[in-house]
Amino acid sequence: MDGWLDALPWLTGGLVLAAALVVLRRPVEWLLGAALRTGVGLAVLYALSGVGGLAGVHLGVNLVNALVLGLLGAPGFGLLLMVHWVLGL
Repeated sequence: MDGWLDALPWLTGGLVLAAALVVLRRPVEWLLGAALRTGVGLAVLYALSGVGGLAGVHLGVNLVNALVLGLLGAPGFGLLLMVHWVLGL
C-alpha cells in the first residue's frame, strides 16, 4: 500500500501535465510559429540592412521590427516603411 501512496503524487502530476499539454497544444503551436516567423523577419531585416542603404531604406534590426515583419509579412514591411517615412526617421 505504501508503494501506491508514494507513486500517487507522481501519477497525479503526470496526469495534470498531460491534460495541460492537450489543452494548451494550439497556443504553444501558435507561439512556436510566431517565434519562427519572427526569426525569419529578423533575418530579412538583417539582409536588407546591407542592401537597403543603396535604396534609401534604413530600418532598424530589432525585435519590434522583426515581430511586425514576421507576423504581417510583406504588408508589415510596407507598414514599417510608411511609419519610417511619416515619422521622418
